[in-house]
Amino acid sequence: MSSGYGLWPLVLISTAIFVVFAASFFHPRSGRDWRAMGAYTGFLVALFTEMYGFPLTVYVLAGPLGTRFPLLRADHAGGHLWNDLIGWTGDPHASPFHLASYAMIGGGFWLIAVAWRHLFAAARDHQLATAGPYGWLRHPQYAGFLLVMLGLLVQWPTIPTLVMFPVLAVVYRRLARNEEREVAAAFGQAWTAYAATVNPFIPRRPRPIAPAKSARPVAVSAAPPATRPN
Repeated sequence: MSSGYGLWPLVLISTAIFVVFAASFFHPRSGRDWRAMGAYTGFLVALFTEMYGFPLTVYVLAGPLGTRFPLLRADHAGGHLWNDLIGWTGDPHASPFHLASYAMIGGGFWLIAVAWRHLFAAARDHQLATAGPYGWLRHPQYAGFLLVMLGLLVQWPTIPTLVMFPVLAVVYRRLARNEEREVAAAFGQAWTAYAATVNPFIPRRPRPIAPAKSARPVAVSAAPPATRPN
């Protein structure tokens, strides 16, 4: 195997680190939470398999594109496809794509972690979570997962993960819609007013929103169904 590949223990370790890191912030408990984590984990397995295990995408592209992009080769440096396409010859880990990916991955994990604290506080008081990231997004935790995956795509794109990403975006959107129906049933007009002010995934300037209590008690969980979606 070419240099930098065939490192299957590193595939497992890298996947485990990213999964445990996300789970420590997301705190999955419900079946819906575990489906969200499962989709994220599948993306990581596909990514790290090509990053350290077997460079399928590089092999597929090297034939038709190898003469036009000489940096596209079956070693670890050649797996940084965006760098190969622009002819980046410096340290691939210091390229503009890598630096952007670090910011996106870090921002995604930050969003998941901060959103969880506000969600937990709102669930404890049986209120609609509208503070912190929830003042900007209705689903900051799902948005955080998508931002992490997008950052990984910027750092190391592969054919499977490029195909998977839009599919996972649809999956998270469907999960979000299911949660919104439950929250709307619990909070009624308060949820309607909140949803009219705050976008699901694309932030816009927030407006002050008064906290609203649920008509019935809610259990605290990673995504309390009658408190706020992720």
